[in-house]
Amino acid sequence: QVQLVESGGGLVQAGGSLRLSCAAPGSTFSKYSMGWFRRAPGQEHDFVAAVSRGGSGRTYADSVEGRFTISRDDAKNMVYLQMNSLKAEDTAVYYCAADLGPPVTDARIYTYWGQGTQVTVSS
Repeated sequence: QVQLVESGGGLVQAGGSLRLSCAAPGSTFSKYSMGWFRRAPGQEHDFVAAVSRGGSGRTYADSVEGRFTISRDDAKNMVYLQMNSLKAEDTAVYYCAADLGPPVTDARIYTYWGQGTQVTVSS
């Protein structure tokens, strides 16, 4: 069992930045691929970014490529999502997810999920 706790969401103006954090206390964190997803009202979970075990492999959605950066710190059991040049369309609840498999883009593959953190970008 892996417990995930997101933080760092909030209200920001378009063009601004936020850094989301996801903590996985007490887990064998380094064994898991980690992903960030987001869900706008009435929408499905959309893939944002994923990072492999060890951090060498990273994947991004086209919509965030070049603006968002995913990273992990296995010593602290943390994964981060640095979001720059935010746009109104980035507004959503952001979730981190974990799985023992590879860092895929399909939300249905991930086993463990956090409760989400709201990001609101005002235009």
